[in-house]
Amino acid sequence: MTRQFLGALTLLVADYDEAITFFTQGLGFELLEDTALDEPGKPGKRWVRVAPKGAPGSALLLAQAANPQQQAAIGQQGGGRVFLFLETDDFWADYQRMQAYGVHFCEQPRDEPYGMVVVFEDISGNRWDLLQRAAAN
Repeated sequence: MTRQFLGALTLLVADYDEAITFFTQGLGFELLEDTALDEPGKPGKRWVRVAPKGAPGSALLLAQAANPQQQAAIGQQGGGRVFLFLETDDFWADYQRMQAYGVHFCEQPRDEPYGMVVVFEDISGNRWDLLQRAAAN
Protein backbone atom coordinates (compact mmCIF):
# COMPACT_ATOMS: atom_id res chain seq x y z
CA MET A 1 0.00 0.00 0.00
CA THR A 2 1.28 3.44 -0.91
CA ARG A 3 1.84 5.92 1.91
CA GLN A 4 1.32 9.60 1.22
CA PHE A 5 1.77 12.75 3.29
CA LEU A 6 2.11 16.48 2.77
CA GLY A 7 5.84 17.15 2.94
CA ALA A 8 5.71 20.93 2.70
CA LEU A 9 3.39 23.83 2.06
CA THR A 10 4.77 26.88 0.27
CA LEU A 11 4.35 30.20 2.04
CA LEU A 12 5.24 33.34 0.07
CA VAL A 13 7.36 35.85 2.01
CA ALA A 14 8.96 39.20 1.23
CA ASP A 15 12.36 38.34 2.70
CA TYR A 16 13.88 34.99 3.65
CA ASP A 17 15.84 36.18 6.68
CA GLU A 18 13.01 38.22 8.21
CA ALA A 19 10.65 35.26 7.78
CA ILE A 20 13.15 32.83 9.33
CA THR A 21 13.51 35.13 12.35
CA PHE A 22 9.73 35.45 12.74
CA PHE A 23 9.07 31.72 12.54
CA THR A 24 12.01 30.62 14.71
CA GLN A 25 11.86 33.34 17.35
CA GLY A 26 8.23 34.45 17.21
CA LEU A 27 6.55 31.08 16.78
CA GLY A 28 9.29 28.84 18.21
CA PHE A 29 9.76 26.82 15.02
CA GLU A 30 13.04 25.23 14.04
CA LEU A 31 14.94 25.93 10.86
CA LEU A 32 15.11 22.56 9.09
CA GLU A 33 16.97 23.66 5.99
CA ASP A 34 18.38 26.77 4.36
CA THR A 35 20.09 25.90 1.10
CA ALA A 36 21.18 28.30 -1.63
CA LEU A 37 19.88 27.31 -5.06
CA ASP A 38 22.14 28.46 -7.84
CA GLU A 39 19.74 28.84 -10.72
CA PRO A 40 20.41 31.01 -13.78
CA GLY A 41 18.29 34.14 -13.68
CA LYS A 42 17.24 33.59 -10.06
CA PRO A 43 19.95 35.09 -7.86
CA GLY A 44 19.48 34.62 -4.13
CA LYS A 45 16.92 31.81 -4.45
CA ARG A 46 16.95 29.50 -1.45
CA TRP A 47 15.25 26.33 -0.24
CA VAL A 48 14.11 27.28 3.27
CA ARG A 49 12.03 24.93 5.42
CA VAL A 50 10.72 25.59 8.94
CA ALA A 51 8.46 23.55 11.21
CA PRO A 52 7.33 23.42 14.83
CA LYS A 53 10.12 21.97 16.98
CA GLY A 54 9.97 18.21 17.21
CA ALA A 55 6.81 17.96 15.15
CA PRO A 56 6.58 15.06 12.72
CA GLY A 57 5.07 15.65 9.32
CA SER A 58 4.90 18.63 7.06
CA ALA A 59 6.94 21.81 7.06
CA LEU A 60 6.55 25.28 5.63
CA LEU A 61 8.66 26.05 2.58
CA LEU A 62 9.37 29.77 2.78
CA ALA A 63 9.52 31.15 -0.75
CA GLN A 64 10.65 34.71 -1.37
CA ALA A 65 8.32 36.29 -3.92
CA ALA A 66 10.08 36.50 -7.27
CA ASN A 67 7.68 38.51 -9.43
CA PRO A 68 4.84 41.03 -9.11
CA GLN A 69 2.13 38.35 -9.10
CA GLN A 70 3.80 36.53 -6.19
CA GLN A 71 4.46 39.80 -4.37
CA ALA A 72 0.75 40.66 -4.61
CA ALA A 73 -0.13 37.31 -3.00
CA ILE A 74 2.08 37.82 0.07
CA GLY A 75 -0.18 37.82 3.10
CA GLN A 76 -3.22 36.94 1.00
CA GLN A 77 -2.76 33.21 0.56
CA GLY A 78 -5.92 32.49 2.53
CA GLY A 79 -7.96 35.24 0.88
CA GLY A 80 -8.46 36.95 4.26
CA ARG A 81 -9.57 33.76 6.03
CA VAL A 82 -7.58 31.75 8.53
CA PHE A 83 -5.11 29.91 6.32
CA LEU A 84 -3.04 27.76 8.66
CA PHE A 85 -3.64 26.10 12.02
CA LEU A 86 -0.87 25.84 14.60
CA GLU A 87 -1.90 23.23 17.15
CA THR A 88 -0.30 23.15 20.58
CA ASP A 89 -0.50 21.20 23.82
CA ASP A 90 0.23 24.33 25.91
CA PHE A 91 -1.89 27.17 24.56
CA TRP A 92 -1.09 29.73 27.26
CA ALA A 93 2.69 29.22 27.17
CA ASP A 94 2.75 29.61 23.38
CA TYR A 95 0.35 32.56 23.46
CA GLN A 96 2.45 34.40 26.05
CA ARG A 97 5.74 33.70 24.23
CA MET A 98 4.27 34.89 20.94
CA GLN A 99 2.79 37.96 22.63
CA ALA A 100 6.17 38.81 24.18
CA TYR A 101 7.79 38.58 20.73
CA GLY A 102 5.20 40.98 19.30
CA VAL A 103 3.09 38.64 17.19
CA HIS A 104 -0.09 40.46 16.13
CA PHE A 105 -3.24 38.85 17.54
CA CYS A 106 -6.51 39.71 15.82
CA GLU A 107 -8.66 38.95 18.85
CA GLN A 108 -8.60 37.79 22.45
CA PRO A 109 -8.23 34.05 23.15
CA ARG A 110 -11.56 32.28 23.30
CA ASP A 111 -12.76 28.95 24.63
CA GLU A 112 -14.75 27.11 21.97
CA PRO A 113 -16.34 23.63 22.16
CA TYR A 114 -13.42 22.28 20.09
CA GLY A 115 -10.72 23.97 22.21
CA MET A 116 -8.88 27.17 23.14
CA VAL A 117 -8.19 29.31 20.08
CA VAL A 118 -6.95 32.72 18.99
CA VAL A 119 -6.38 34.19 15.52
CA PHE A 120 -3.00 35.75 14.79
CA GLU A 121 -1.15 37.04 11.75
CA ASP A 122 2.25 35.93 10.54
CA ILE A 123 4.98 38.33 9.37
CA SER A 124 3.22 38.70 6.02
CA GLY A 125 -0.32 39.14 7.30
CA ASN A 126 -1.62 35.61 6.67
CA ARG A 127 -4.14 34.62 9.32
CA TRP A 128 -3.54 31.58 11.53
CA ASP A 129 -5.31 29.88 14.41
CA LEU A 130 -3.29 29.01 17.51
CA LEU A 131 -5.31 26.07 18.78
CA GLN A 132 -5.26 23.70 21.71
CA ARG A 133 -7.91 21.07 21.10
CA ALA A 134 -10.32 20.20 23.88
CA ALA A 135 -9.74 16.84 25.52
CA ALA A 136 -11.80 14.09 23.91
CA ASN A 137 -14.61 12.81 26.10
